[in-house]
Amino acid sequence: MIDTSSNATPRQSILIVDDKKTNLALLNKILAPEYTILAARSGEEALKRLAENLPDLILLDTVMPGMDGFEVISRLKREPATQRIPVIFISGPNDAGDEEKSFNLGAVDYIGKPFKEVIVRARVRNHLQILRQMSVIERLGLLDPLTDIASRRSFDEHLPRVWESAVRERKPLALLMMDIDNFKAYNDTHGRPQGDVLLKRIACLIKSATAHHPLDICARIGGEEFVVLCPETDHVGALDIAEQLRLNVENMKVLSFDRKPTSATISIGVASVIPTNDDEMTSFIKLADERLYAAKTNGRNRIVG
Repeated sequence: MIDTSSNATPRQSILIVDDKKTNLALLNKILAPEYTILAARSGEEALKRLAENLPDLILLDTVMPGMDGFEVISRLKREPATQRIPVIFISGPNDAGDEEKSFNLGAVDYIGKPFKEVIVRARVRNHLQILRQMSVIERLGLLDPLTDIASRRSFDEHLPRVWESAVRERKPLALLMMDIDNFKAYNDTHGRPQGDVLLKRIACLIKSATAHHPLDICARIGGEEFVVLCPETDHVGALDIAEQLRLNVENMKVLSFDRKPTSATISIGVASVIPTNDDEMTSFIKLADERLYAAKTNGRNRIVG
């Protein structure tokens, strides 16, 4: 039965772009039960469809005759109407270099072929859930305009509610506080516009690292400072997330405007607690901040937890 009431949540839509009929059919079979599916068999056809109807998410093949996926996403990111549509690249198992290129061009994720049904569903669901959350945050004016993640205001409003819930349910809570190392020197060397590109890229990595944890909230709380709040995550789990983030940034290459690769590192302070009524939220934040400071003064590109 179709729910036609005004309270029904509309189905989110996905545009699948792949020149192979078999891939289109398989992805349609996996995703059609939950989402409205649109399809295109070339980059040119995809752009025509986008001119008529904007989907919530795009699954984009890298290798296609004529316009390939990299050219398609480059065009999407130049247009205000399409630049914020999340793009997940789909590609063959031997295209190792394509994954890094995909993220550098602004993709939010990468799925290799042959497709695994569980992986496709989970990654699509995670990114569409993030999209819904970001839409709510944006409506409330709580989105950082540069990086498209939560702002300091959003974090400050969200933390007390999460803290109270952790106290009430006696569940662990972790906080990752991170800072881009030598960001001023990066700006001085490459210019502020390139610094903005770096901030966006790191924000994207943070979102990707927390995509499998729907309760987590990541935010930009200062110029080059970010936080990740992780409900129901113990200290070991928080350290695992922190190390994944540190490694992802360390291995990242961000292309400059003259197409030369640039790099950066981050330092992270980690605090975790199963809070009680006797604990203070401000002490929790202070502990994470002190550990971030220790990470930076002890050599940077490290975690203190």
